[in-house]
Amino acid sequence: MHVLMVASENDALRGGKAGGVGDVVRDVPPALVALPEFNGQVSVVVPSYGFLHEPALKRLAVIPFQFAGQDEQAELFEVEGRRPMRGVRQLVLHHPALASPDPATGKMRIYVNDTGDAPFRSDATRFALFSAAVIEGLRTGAFGTVDCLHLHDWHTGVLQILRRFDERYAGLKSLRTVFTIHNLALQGIRPVRSDTSSLEGWFPDLVCDIEQIGDPEYADCVNPMACGIRFSDAVHVVSPTYATEVCRPSEPARNDPQCFFFGGEGLEGDLRRVRDEGRLFGILNGAEYHTGHRLPVRDEASWQSLLALMHREVSGWYERTQVPRHWLALRRLTEWLESKRPRPAVVMTSVTRVVDQKVRLMQRGTQPSPLDQVLTQVGDDAVYLLTGSGTRADEEFCDEVMRRHPNMLFLHGFSIPLADALYAAGDLFLMPSAFEPCGISQMMAMRDGQPCVVHAIGGLQDTVMDGVTGFTFTGTTQEELGQAFIDGTRRAVDLCRTRRAEFDAIRQRAFETRFLWSDAVREYVRKLYSIERLGS
Repeated sequence: MHVLMVASENDALRGGKAGGVGDVVRDVPPALVALPEFNGQVSVVVPSYGFLHEPALKRLAVIPFQFAGQDEQAELFEVEGRRPMRGVRQLVLHHPALASPDPATGKMRIYVNDTGDAPFRSDATRFALFSAAVIEGLRTGAFGTVDCLHLHDWHTGVLQILRRFDERYAGLKSLRTVFTIHNLALQGIRPVRSDTSSLEGWFPDLVCDIEQIGDPEYADCVNPMACGIRFSDAVHVVSPTYATEVCRPSEPARNDPQCFFFGGEGLEGDLRRVRDEGRLFGILNGAEYHTGHRLPVRDEASWQSLLALMHREVSGWYERTQVPRHWLALRRLTEWLESKRPRPAVVMTSVTRVVDQKVRLMQRGTQPSPLDQVLTQVGDDAVYLLTGSGTRADEEFCDEVMRRHPNMLFLHGFSIPLADALYAAGDLFLMPSAFEPCGISQMMAMRDGQPCVVHAIGGLQDTVMDGVTGFTFTGTTQEELGQAFIDGTRRAVDLCRTRRAEFDAIRQRAFETRFLWSDAVREYVRKLYSIERLGS
């Protein structure tokens, strides 16, 4: 059995990750090849983005293909992953147009994230080119014999359009395909025609049934996410609860700023159809666990070490960028270090992308904001340490709250050592996501014995048990959810302070909980790849 995974990210390659997709694509292949019932190999191919193909172990093929009416060539390289494993190949497809340097820094980016009236313009074109090269490589055997094609998120949806409608790829129609949805909110929607970044601009000679590829709301647009859903043999979402949520409409309509339930994001009709046909599967992601890992010590010495680490990280960020918000965090850290501030009674943490999905419930629903109220109510002997970056508006919200509250520290950036330290040092991990297909941060926090305060939706509902391994809250309106976040966090803080034996029992159960990739990929084999069916 040879599975070819096609994705936009792969954290098995240094610099190949921008979000949680990279973690999954890194962890699933080794877990699969270690499974006795799989008995096969996994190849993973991602775009080079101008740097991931270097250094290469070898060049496997040069793939001629057509794009935007021109003859193009892409190079397929095999590269060494950070943790090589027999049976897993790390592949990178290189073409100059896949590179996109940041105009400000010159650093190569995985995503451009166009804004304004042309969302996905740059990224959609790059991933359409990537898809065109990958499917031609499939046709010509550049990847070897492939038994199952496993596609990830909207970035690979155009490949399914070509497989469906381009006669050159008729021989690939019998190839089993799996489509995994990691984030339904991003769908890569672009015009069908009249734009260089459109289906017609990419493939001027392609004849399609517009109704089959179109967006449910915008009749003159192609929706790559929808095409991945419609044209795949199995559609996979990354938790069982999320599989039920996506079959419901978002309330109110998609992109409404007052939306308080995030469901199918306009594609609930497609997902209900797939569910009714038996093609929709909710399988919870896993996490990595290390043999012999012990519950971290949370004492005065570890607190002082954490302060020193945060100071070093933020100092480095400030020296490299001179961004004022780093100076604000650095000043607060310096004050805490010079005053030899003792470890607070309660240390709350978050490691997150600072975007609407993650911080919406901290911002909206009450006045002052729910986060302002939490920081006021928990008192000075509780602190909140948040690290991450995201949209300007959400970052500015966090800056403003930090200025108002001396018991909050917003670290505008990310590093693995810092994230690991916060998972290990905190008493309570705050993750009030507006929606969460699966989530990895809560698993990382629980792995270090840090109970989580979460909104009971999606993968958070499937991983955190209220009063057993953490704390959950619910609500049906924006106002209810904001207040529920305040009440849920206060309840957890009070338990940590005043009923320590009960809290420590929750901490211990969180530490002992396991979400194993071996369990997840066993479901992949049976439900997504249909190994039993193929074997018969």
